[in-house]
Amino acid sequence: MDKVFNFNQLKLEKTSETIASHQFDCGELIVRYLEQIGVEYVFGVPGGAIEPLYNALARSERNGGIRAVLACHETGAAYMAEGYARETGKLGVCIATSGPGATNLITGVANAYANHIPILVLTGQAPLPNLGKGALQESSCTGVNIVAMYEHCTHYNSFISHPDQLENKLINAVVNTMHSPKGPSHLSIPVDILRHQLSESEIKYDLLKLTKLSKKSVNTESVQDLAETLSVSSNKVFYIGNVASECVDLIIKLVEITDALFITSPNAKGLINTKHQAYRGVFGFGGHKSAEKSLNNADLIIAIGTNFSELSSNGWSDLLLNKKLIHIDNEQDNLLRSPIAHSHYYADLAIICAELLIWLINTLPKKQLSTEEKEKTYPINPFVEYDGTEKYFSNSTPIKPQRLMKELSERLPSTTKFLADSGNSMVWAAHFLDPPNRRSPKIYEKTKHKKPYENRRSGGSSLQIALDFAPMGWAIGTSIGIARGNPKIPVVCITGDGSYLMSGQEIAVAAQEKLTVIFVILNDSGYGMVKHGQSLAGAENTANQLRKVNFKKLVASMGIPGHIIKGPKDFKKINFNELITRKGPTLLDVRIDPEEVPPMVMRVKTLGSLSNG
Repeated sequence: MDKVFNFNQLKLEKTSETIASHQFDCGELIVRYLEQIGVEYVFGVPGGAIEPLYNALARSERNGGIRAVLACHETGAAYMAEGYARETGKLGVCIATSGPGATNLITGVANAYANHIPILVLTGQAPLPNLGKGALQESSCTGVNIVAMYEHCTHYNSFISHPDQLENKLINAVVNTMHSPKGPSHLSIPVDILRHQLSESEIKYDLLKLTKLSKKSVNTESVQDLAETLSVSSNKVFYIGNVASECVDLIIKLVEITDALFITSPNAKGLINTKHQAYRGVFGFGGHKSAEKSLNNADLIIAIGTNFSELSSNGWSDLLLNKKLIHIDNEQDNLLRSPIAHSHYYADLAIICAELLIWLINTLPKKQLSTEEKEKTYPINPFVEYDGTEKYFSNSTPIKPQRLMKELSERLPSTTKFLADSGNSMVWAAHFLDPPNRRSPKIYEKTKHKKPYENRRSGGSSLQIALDFAPMGWAIGTSIGIARGNPKIPVVCITGDGSYLMSGQEIAVAAQEKLTVIFVILNDSGYGMVKHGQSLAGAENTANQLRKVNFKKLVASMGIPGHIIKGPKDFKKINFNELITRKGPTLLDVRIDPEEVPPMVMRVKTLGSLSNG
């Protein structure tokens, strides 16, 4: 169902059916509010404690509304809701029954919390009169206290103890989820409350209006001071974080007209054109020496939209966190992580970048406005220092992970969304994967009738990595959620055999939903990051080996096509045009060289366990 949903039209069409054929209950109330804000899919696993909610979803689907997507495991459902929210900008919704269903969601919810992804989490609960009696799968304060568990990974978290609370608490949950800082909200709802009959069939609030965010204003004097600082600096470096997705084009234009260089965090690499002549690579986990050199030589560093976490700051490196730093962000918590910075700017990123651009265009010498983004014909950017470039072109068998990234970069179209799972996958992708450029090469041209941040739509990141919480298997479910949110584009999930053995069953959901997702498994029969981390640290080589698995045969049992890749020549046997147009998933079982060590020394160093040997 890929149509624009009109709630008002639906409400008029279904009101007579609702009143005539069934009574209006609290489960229906929740679904109607979700319909109102344009939610198309919810992800979950049903159970007795949330049966009324699934009944309401079934009625909604029959009337052209929300459809329930069945996950294999609740953690996968949370990841799918996250992917849907990432791709569509809408609220992601995941549902689970009481007890273990609710606890299974937590890892996915925690990851959404760490990455500021707006998802609404609805969990069931035993009937109110049964609480405290040892009810089946009870998870109230007298059992396994699920609300207490969610307290530290949600922005709003509440137990519904009376039907009259539901509407107001649902409004608060959704608004807190969508407002800055974005992140999960959770409601625990007893099944008898979901069944409770309401006397009215009309909802009270305009939830869509309540969820619209007001932009933070920008102080003109502050913008002018910042612009003047930029104009007098002779050696500037912009550091782009993943929060800057909605204004990345404006940042690149600022780079170009000020003759600056720019670098990215690992999870922002997919926002930019990696062949740009001013790009100097990734700084952070899996980063490049050229990025470090650019920071070392800079007299001014402008960081936009980053939280300065361990993996995005290269272990809180003083190359980045110093008095040359100007930090611009729309999250106060992020700004608190750079107290040493010369100055901080708290504002809507698109607005402040646009105002800076306008001021600089009006004041800089005209000769600086002729710069255009240059496309290089090289396979990789010659201005970025890669670690082991010769292996990027290696024809050896088993295939080098570096060469695998080259093949994926070159064989898939510019519309592809890549997700790199936690472990070696995200390090190899951050360093070597260069998604095809989707950015316009044209410099911003001043217009009098429209400001550059008006009516803008972000194309999103072509490479997504969950850096901070970093759960294994995250990319598997999230890639399915992205594909469900936008089934017209190919999605590539790069994961390891360890991650796949944890969560790979969700590929069945991609098959059921007929979604174009290519699962690329880096198969080295082990936990590669654990193995290489132990070696770098001089630790015991233990508990890192996995059983050899033929993943092609595994997915064949589900009717899903698979291919085994042992060397670069095997790629020539695969018709990628068929893969990216097939209505369903494909699996590539890639037998990588297990001895290749990814650029992960920073992580071992941060743990304080780097071997001197």
